[in-house]
Amino acid sequence: MNVQKPTAYEVPPVRRAIAVLKYIGAGNTCANISKAAKDLSINRTTLIRLLHTLHDERMIEEREPGAGYRLGLGLVGLASDSMNGRDVIQVSRPRLATLAEKTGLSAHLGILDGRDVVYLVRTSPNAQLVSNVREGTRLPAHATTMGRILLADLDEADLAALYKDAEMEGFSSKTATSYEALAAQIASDRAAGIAWSAANFEQGIGSCACAVFDRTGRAVAAINVSGPDWVFEKDNEKLRDIEADIRRTARDISQNLGCAL
Repeated sequence: MNVQKPTAYEVPPVRRAIAVLKYIGAGNTCANISKAAKDLSINRTTLIRLLHTLHDERMIEEREPGAGYRLGLGLVGLASDSMNGRDVIQVSRPRLATLAEKTGLSAHLGILDGRDVVYLVRTSPNAQLVSNVREGTRLPAHATTMGRILLADLDEADLAALYKDAEMEGFSSKTATSYEALAAQIASDRAAGIAWSAANFEQGIGSCACAVFDRTGRAVAAINVSGPDWVFEKDNEKLRDIEADIRRTARDISQNLGCAL
């Protein structure tokens, strides 16, 4: 694990506590205290005290006896408060619910974080659960429609800084795995104002995505709808209606965020 260089204003115990939370959040249970202490570069006794404190504050909770810890409901509650406090989430949630019911597809909202897209809202139609992506899920931006349409808002220099020398996993034959291929795909998405996928990322799943803009005209989030890949094939007669619905929803959300479209 990389240890960040201390700064003049940091509080080391807080940084260590955050490191422990990230470590547990990544699936490490700390059941083996000695191994966890070594991985985290934290003194064993200090780690035990941190775990007890985080447990008392409900930031982590015990698994079955002897099986270590997982993130707790107290931390989940804080994350939920943070997410729900964002204007874009408050504006988007009811509109995505309407979009999901109208299209019969799962609808999501996500933001760009480096080379990842982070899902902040998920809503599915009552008729069928067509998405198992949870709120908080991170997926590679280069391979997903929400990620691609958000990358389309970056200028060439920023896109190159992110991907010029990056390794890009190919999830299917349609996934861009080089900077040149990604830049070409992003240019096409930008020109269309919408990103499409028919099993580009996950076998059997398709989606389309549009960006959401704030009052400055910056893409602050993206929304998509996803479902069976055949829905997003070019010969599907309902595709035009789906496109109109997601464009209309993205425009409505953007206008409610102060964007003059």
